[in-house]
Amino acid sequence: MFGGSRGKTQACRVVHELPGRIRILCPGVADLQAERDEIQRQVQRLPGVRTAELGPRSETVLVRFDPVRTSSEAILSGVQASLGGFALAVYKAERVRALQTTVQERRLQEASVGEILPRVIASAATLALSAIRGSPAPAPTLLGRLATLPALTALSLAWPIFRSGARSLTASRRPNADTLSSTAILASLLAGRDRAALTIIGLADLAELLTVYTMDRTRRAIRGLLAVGEDTVWRLDRAGREEQVPIAAVRIGDRIVVKTGEKISVDGVVEAGEAAVDQASITGEFLPMRKQVSDPVFAGTVVKAGHLTIRAEKVGDATAVARIVRLVEEAASRKASIQAFADRFSARFLPVNFGLAGLAYAVTRRAETSLNMLIIDYSCGVRLSTATALSAAIATAARNGILIKGSNYLEMLAESDTTILDKTGTVTEGRPQVTSIIPLAPGASEREVIELAAAAEETSTHPVAIAFVDKAARSGWDIPAHGRTQVRVGRGVQTTVAGAPVSVGGAAFMRELRVPLAAAEEAARHLASRGEQALYVARDHTLLGLVGIQDTLREDMKKSLNRLRGLGMDDIVLLTGDVRQHAELVATKMAMDRYQAEVLPEHKSDVVLRLQQKGRRVVMVGDGINDAPALACADVGIAIGRTRTDIAMEAADITIASDDPLLIPGVIHLAQKTMRIVRQNFATAIGVNTAALLLAGLGKLPVVWGAAIHNASTVLVVLNSLRLLLHDPERSR
Repeated sequence: MFGGSRGKTQACRVVHELPGRIRILCPGVADLQAERDEIQRQVQRLPGVRTAELGPRSETVLVRFDPVRTSSEAILSGVQASLGGFALAVYKAERVRALQTTVQERRLQEASVGEILPRVIASAATLALSAIRGSPAPAPTLLGRLATLPALTALSLAWPIFRSGARSLTASRRPNADTLSSTAILASLLAGRDRAALTIIGLADLAELLTVYTMDRTRRAIRGLLAVGEDTVWRLDRAGREEQVPIAAVRIGDRIVVKTGEKISVDGVVEAGEAAVDQASITGEFLPMRKQVSDPVFAGTVVKAGHLTIRAEKVGDATAVARIVRLVEEAASRKASIQAFADRFSARFLPVNFGLAGLAYAVTRRAETSLNMLIIDYSCGVRLSTATALSAAIATAARNGILIKGSNYLEMLAESDTTILDKTGTVTEGRPQVTSIIPLAPGASEREVIELAAAAEETSTHPVAIAFVDKAARSGWDIPAHGRTQVRVGRGVQTTVAGAPVSVGGAAFMRELRVPLAAAEEAARHLASRGEQALYVARDHTLLGLVGIQDTLREDMKKSLNRLRGLGMDDIVLLTGDVRQHAELVATKMAMDRYQAEVLPEHKSDVVLRLQQKGRRVVMVGDGINDAPALACADVGIAIGRTRTDIAMEAADITIASDDPLLIPGVIHLAQKTMRIVRQNFATAIGVNTAALLLAGLGKLPVVWGAAIHNASTVLVVLNSLRLLLHDPERSR
């Protein structure tokens, strides 16, 4: 599938072929005018290709090639791969068009609950008062018909409807639902049916009140979920003094100081210092990487231990993080295809109502029958049947810490059949823990090994150090008094306990200290076979024991995967940049269908695209920058966890703020339930209004009852949609 584009574009295919010449149709290339030269250069670099010509208008790529050196199948695959890198550009163009062509059918984006509620109360009170006074005969004059309390109330309350209906005619030169309502209200008032006019307004406002309430809940929930703080950095001035400045003030060439626990905010090169940098969001490895002078560092990574001075090479929008953010823009304005269908259906049926009104009057010569044809329309019910359900689902998700950026992702999620999960930080906790303790020295115990290791690591913020200290605390073991700790970044730590040196680190560090490791070789191989990282603990140049460190699986992850299968996920894939051995162990424990290991970040999206080419609807779940390209290319990208990176949140279509993996099947179940309710609403709106039109055409339905039935169907679909506000994703099965 060319770039995925959230599943909207289709796979490239051959439309014409001759020996040495092939024309390939690639939907979406019409949006790549600016990238035309680069695409042609990439295709021309394919083996055996002589020339390549991109035709944006025809959405084709014409390739001339040497049939001896290559084949049409290889050309098709190469073109597909070349265009895949421009998927986000197509995606961006699609959204720009969607924003430009969106037509507001009603005033839902302008009004608030506080504005609509008084109108509902006023119309209801006036109707009640009029009913108590009785129904006088219509006044013989136009002025008399418009001077009644219900008529005056109707005229004052209908002003927003009149304005919206007139604006639609002048701006887009086509009627909307308010144009139809305006005509029905005016016709009712002119005919002396002031109660009918007021009933139309009151019931329409009631339906709108429920809709606006739903959308307001959605907005408030999303605003709360997206609340963020401000970011600053420490910069060295010309005199070498540190000053705190906003990230926006950083320029290329500036020297940035990053200390333990702080996030690196620029792409650059280490100029001074040494540190352990957590790059799990980049590489998927749970152990921090050693960074020293001349090493590259990237925005979004975190210094776990140490101190770095970084010369900025890329800042602001030029950083790798910002480029992905720019490419993967906000998607909240995107509509589900079923919602777009509802909007088109309602807009195209409006002229039919006017035609039916004219036809009814020509046949029956009865104004009441003609008026019913204006009052009873499909527009409101059909349109609100999707808008309110999707909005209620988004509000419910946001209330539970799930941000859904657009209703179209709910529809895609309901249709998905394949789930890809990143390993580190998604399937696993992303926090290493002590999983094995193997004493090796005579008389050494597990407690002694951990207590000495915790003493050496107690003052460090390194994830492995935290694992040792946590293990001692959970076991109720004491951390002995110790001397000053020396951190050898990327290798290990040293301290003194009772006057004897204690060292903790990897095999290379032990060899530096001339600690014999022969007795630990078999144990180290055993730990490696179980996917554990082996760390050595030595005292006074004698190896005391071996400790296995492993990133543990998320609690309830297995249950989450079982629920995914129950929801129709036919294929569950583990995708990671970690080593094959670790990936295989995790995939086996989780009973996944298959896994792919040692996958670079830029190649993760290729895995997604290959599955999409087979017609799969792919959900990608991840938490880091390394997952962002795959999150962007998947039909639906889901970022999960409190430790997820900001860029993963930007790239994803859905963000789960908590670490609860059960919310993954929970949001899919919510999407499926939402689409079921949308279909129920469709059937209700079309069925009730069709029956009302038939009764009205036969002269069996008074105008007031026509308005009541029509608006009642609208209220009914809104109330049915509001059931989603009570849905609990955490309990979904």
